[in-house]
Amino acid sequence: MYPVTKDFLGKPAPPGYVAGLGRGATGFTTRSDIGPAREASAASAAAGGATGDAQNGSQKFLKQRKQDHSTGDRQETEDDPSRFANAENEEGLFSNMPYEEDDEEADKVWTMIDSKMEERHRGNRKKRKTDEADNDGDGDGDSATVIEEQLRGFKRQLQGMSAQEWEAIPDVSQMAEMASRAKKRRKHPVAGTRGGERMYRVSDSTVVAGLGGLNKGVDQSISTSNSASKAVDSASYSNGQSTTTADQSDGMVTNFMALGQARDDVLRMKLDQAGDSKSGKTTIDPRGYLTSLNTVAVKNASEIGDISRARMLLKSVTKTNPKHAPGWIAAARLEEIAGKMSKARGIIAEGCENCPQSEDVWLEAARLNKDLKDSRNAARVILASAARNLPKSVRIWMAAADLEQQAGDTKAQKRILQRALEFVPTSVILWKAAVGLEEPDDARVLLSHAVELVPQSTELWLALARLEPYERAQKVLNRARRAVPASHEIWIAAARLEEQEGADPEKKLVSRIMLKAVASLVGGGAGGALVSRSSWFEQAQQCELDGYPITCQAIVAAAADLDFDDDDLPADRVEAWTEEAEKMVVASGAEGEDGAKCVVTARAIFAHALETMPTSVELWRLAADLEREHGSAVDPSLRKLDDLLRRGVQHCPQAEVLWLMAAKEKWIRAGDVDGARVVLEEAFAANPDSEAILLAAVKLESETDQHVRALALLERGRSLQFPSKSAERTAPTSLGTARIWMKSAVLLRQLGRLAEALDIAKQGLRAFGTSPKLWLIQSQVEVQLGRASDARQTLSRALKSCPTSVDLWISAARLESSPTHFNQRTRARAILERSRVYVPRNPRLWLEAVCLECDSAGSNAGSEQTAAARALLARALQECPKSGLLWAQAILLEPRAQQRKTKAVDALKAADSSDPALVVVVARVFWSERRVEKARAWFERAVRADPDYGDAWAWWLRFELEQAADEKQTQAQLQRVDQLELACAKADPHHGLVWPSVSKDPLNARLSTKDILHKVVQALGSTRQL
Repeated sequence: MYPVTKDFLGKPAPPGYVAGLGRGATGFTTRSDIGPAREASAASAAAGGATGDAQNGSQKFLKQRKQDHSTGDRQETEDDPSRFANAENEEGLFSNMPYEEDDEEADKVWTMIDSKMEERHRGNRKKRKTDEADNDGDGDGDSATVIEEQLRGFKRQLQGMSAQEWEAIPDVSQMAEMASRAKKRRKHPVAGTRGGERMYRVSDSTVVAGLGGLNKGVDQSISTSNSASKAVDSASYSNGQSTTTADQSDGMVTNFMALGQARDDVLRMKLDQAGDSKSGKTTIDPRGYLTSLNTVAVKNASEIGDISRARMLLKSVTKTNPKHAPGWIAAARLEEIAGKMSKARGIIAEGCENCPQSEDVWLEAARLNKDLKDSRNAARVILASAARNLPKSVRIWMAAADLEQQAGDTKAQKRILQRALEFVPTSVILWKAAVGLEEPDDARVLLSHAVELVPQSTELWLALARLEPYERAQKVLNRARRAVPASHEIWIAAARLEEQEGADPEKKLVSRIMLKAVASLVGGGAGGALVSRSSWFEQAQQCELDGYPITCQAIVAAAADLDFDDDDLPADRVEAWTEEAEKMVVASGAEGEDGAKCVVTARAIFAHALETMPTSVELWRLAADLEREHGSAVDPSLRKLDDLLRRGVQHCPQAEVLWLMAAKEKWIRAGDVDGARVVLEEAFAANPDSEAILLAAVKLESETDQHVRALALLERGRSLQFPSKSAERTAPTSLGTARIWMKSAVLLRQLGRLAEALDIAKQGLRAFGTSPKLWLIQSQVEVQLGRASDARQTLSRALKSCPTSVDLWISAARLESSPTHFNQRTRARAILERSRVYVPRNPRLWLEAVCLECDSAGSNAGSEQTAAARALLARALQECPKSGLLWAQAILLEPRAQQRKTKAVDALKAADSSDPALVVVVARVFWSERRVEKARAWFERAVRADPDYGDAWAWWLRFELEQAADEKQTQAQLQRVDQLELACAKADPHHGLVWPSVSKDPLNARLSTKDILHKVVQALGSTRQL
């Protein structure tokens, strides 16, 4: 072999080459090697100066310095003036400096910075080089872009492709087919085609001719006169539209924008004409139209391809495994989807031959053949063959019976069911279908035979019991209980039977039956599944809804103690029973007929709970509330509220609330004043130190005009020693209570005995100096007597004794600002300012201050006082941002409707949206815009949010009275007003901004809630509506 000659032999070494440097075979470095580096070549220096590329120069300099120091080749360059020509070229500036480790580290850092900057500006530089190459066009190899870089952007765009777009990409075979079609079109062009699609253009003359038949309102935009052409031409150019002059001599000017609009108008008018005729009836039959749409099978190429592939797969399945029934069914349904019903019937027929023991195949064949009118006999034949092959299949026999039912042949249906029962005598479904076709006598015979063959069927036993008379039904249920001992339905049916017959007057037999049922099923011997208390309560609800209240109560009494351990406390059991009873009343309203609730079940639960814990006052109160709210909706023969309360006070004689409820029921609902008086006497005898019972007796006597007896009771109360509140009592030996002294003064004030009322108030304050209401009564009596200065001093002393009472601060400010007394608004402002120090973050005090500024402004919306009110309100909202009262006032202070609307939206977002004061103001905003239904809905929302807020009822009534002023709606509005008054009387409100001042007026003490409501409406009449 000949030796191989290396290519680099005999050639000069490259610049900076050091032999053995790559493999580390270098010599030692001596002191003489450290010195000025070798001067760079002139060519490299010239290139660095010409390009001015600092990065390339620094990298070249770094390599050169390393090579120079490794080889020891150093030359002096101090005399070369060109080394300072380029300031960014370090090769000439620092070529004579020693290269140390810190220099190398610094060079690495700067190299990293240069590479980072190069990466950042690479895109711009590449774009600039590409533009330069395009402009130059010299075909330089350095400016040519690599193909990979050209396709990189397109590859990046492929990331955003969806699966549908990717599937839409044609494969190679489709591309070849498309290319061949394009080649054929090029060889044999067809007129009026583009891109393989035939195009049809409608001429302008056709569109213009169609414009003549349009109705008025369609602008033709075509003028045939010179004046019209000029008008269209000028309009077109003024609107920036381009027009084309077809024939200047004829004056015809065509506006192509108008032509497009004309096409749209024609289409719209055609759609309108197709939608409705002059008589108002549609000209298109919706049913027939939808039916025709169902018959249209719109299939694209992909759907057809999917069906073909599925057909091939299913064909392979049926050939590979002809005994696989689902394959034949799927193949038949595929052809049905494709619209080939004949082929589908043929496939399913072949499936019946291959899978004669599959009932699904036979049922599918019958379904495909019975859809057509003439194929019902074929379906009968198919089902007959199926019954011969599968005589035990209940589904096939029921399908045959249903086919005869659709045909209206009841006799044939009976024959089929009888034949089916010969083969499947234990099928409950077949027996139920056969019994349903017979008369009661024949059905009884069939059921007697059925329960012998199927003794485990509860449904058949219950159906037979319903058809039998009472005595025989008892025997049937006893046999059923022995046959199916784990069935709770049989026990409940027996209890219902006893309740329905009425043979047990005391209803003890029903209770015994249910006790035995629960004991036998819960004991575990019979293996019953209904063992939980909630399940039994559900059965009790169903009995109540079906009209069996005695059975319902018996179920609850028998199953109420389930799911409790022996160590559970009675209080825990009562709590669980109370929750379940409340759920019965609240959640079952939609289950009963006509919205009836399961009150009997809840009542039975409370009755059992009261037997378990008869000393629970809360339990008696909840039971009484149930009777009061829902007692009239159930059987009147059951326990009444009076009896319940009488039993309650017997078990809990110290319960004031039960005595008061009993007295109120006697007085308010029954109208028995004497009976109520007797109840209160018994209550006071059982509770001699009860303030509530004494004041209830005083109210009863005063409301019935027995003022002497009322004053005597109050005097007796002032002489008794009551366990009073330590915060109000200032004298340890004082008698009575602050509330008794206050009620005494109020009653004397109502009777017009102001001097005695003032004396009583002063005596009460000696004993109860921290009672704000006593201070208020004294100041009001003094104002009523004309002693405004004394009232001012009284309120001043009251504020020292009760600095946290909001009512006292407001009363003092109103007294100072009253025009009839002092009219000192400045002093009123000072009082309110001081009140916010003692009672911070109180919306009522802030609202009073804002209202004071608004009253000072009067009707001048642009005055300084109005601006002060808004500024004060802004401070108030910063301190109380959730207050509905303040946000309502902010809405009212807005001068314009749109601003009020915007402020209302902000208020509903910031504050509590259920605040009645805020909701009422929002309703007033809608009222001002004449949006009646919207306003009525918001008023209703306000009274639902807080029925005790009287101002909401008053504003709503004022709104309804204004709507009733319209003669067209008088009758309906009057009915609304009556319903509103009844609802307000039932709610009996006590709070609000205006309501308390009217209801607590001594002149209105004897008025009813309805009368007070109208008084408040009159008081609101002075308030400006928005």
